[in-house]
Amino acid sequence: MRNPDDFGFGTQIRKSPYFDATVKWGAQDFSVYNHMYIPRDFGDPEQNFWNLVNDAILCDVAVERQVEITGPDAAKFAQMLTPRDLSKMAVGQCKYVLITNAEGGVINDPIMLRLEENKFWISLADSDVLLWAQGVAVNSGLDVHLHEPDASPLQLQGPRSQDIMAALFGEDIRELKYYWLRHLTLDGMELVVSRTGWSSELGYEIYLQDGSRGTELWDRIMAAGEPFGLKPGHTSSIRRIEGGMLSYHADMDLLTNPFELGMDRLVGLDADHDFIGKAALTKIKENGITRKQIGIVIDGARLTGPNTTFWPLKIAGKTVGKVTSAVYSPRLEKNIALAMVDLGASDLGTEMTVEMRQETRNAVVVEKPFYDPKKAITKA
Repeated sequence: MRNPDDFGFGTQIRKSPYFDATVKWGAQDFSVYNHMYIPRDFGDPEQNFWNLVNDAILCDVAVERQVEITGPDAAKFAQMLTPRDLSKMAVGQCKYVLITNAEGGVINDPIMLRLEENKFWISLADSDVLLWAQGVAVNSGLDVHLHEPDASPLQLQGPRSQDIMAALFGEDIRELKYYWLRHLTLDGMELVVSRTGWSSELGYEIYLQDGSRGTELWDRIMAAGEPFGLKPGHTSSIRRIEGGMLSYHADMDLLTNPFELGMDRLVGLDADHDFIGKAALTKIKENGITRKQIGIVIDGARLTGPNTTFWPLKIAGKTVGKVTSAVYSPRLEKNIALAMVDLGASDLGTEMTVEMRQETRNAVVVEKPFYDPKKAITKA
């Protein structure tokens, strides 16, 4: 076991409540996400993938910081932040949403949880939404309070995750529906449990509300999961790209709008309420998009890791877009990638070249997601 002090970005980078536990259980390297350490290496990433899709993995995703919205106008304010129509969102329900700016660009793509009638959590991707939301609140005229609560999620993901949850919480947990949540207690620890996750597999997120008990919760789950093959792990780039799941700063940013991502269903332009970016998104919808996110298969030898730069895509020597996320899928035995390209280069079967650091390869546009396109696994 490595000494936790071996990992040093300085005191300005926060450690999650699970940091010491992940080091004890074999975390070998970390990166930074939302100003916090996140484990990125528990050994062979391909083995981590197989652990996920065959059994289950436990991941420290406390970097998914929460923006808590409370107050009499909490629901109105939550709706102001997102183009998705929340008018039918019930207490206990979760929604995948986009948060957009005045130009219609994507600021974040979080999960929103409605814990109570006037209490919401926004479970963040990698950007400073609390600061954005506080700025919106100052000028909103609404009665709301915003802060970051003591709430740190773990992800328990994989086909055996439900069996592990039943061992922890009882058989009734199997009735928890996809994208719904429950308030539960385990060994005196107050938890919020949601049927969500960033893996494209059956899974749960477990939000601890007492950061002092992080190691205790981690060890408790690992002990319950041992009979079911549970392994410590990290979010799998292989599986999330197979599933067409997006990573903020890689597959989208402030200059990306929802229509380019094919997320029209998350934009309620016909709803009665207003939201930030509605005028801009209405105009974009009327004028049409000029580029589109696609899936491609890249020829040649297996990629040895994910891309760390945006690889240019070309047709007849002309740049038509860029690869945003690429990886080798051992299950599909293909190099698969998400890319953003000019609309004219987005048709299925379109051939192009990829300019990697040391070589140029051929690629072709294919359907995405690359695996389980109807999301039957996560909804099972």
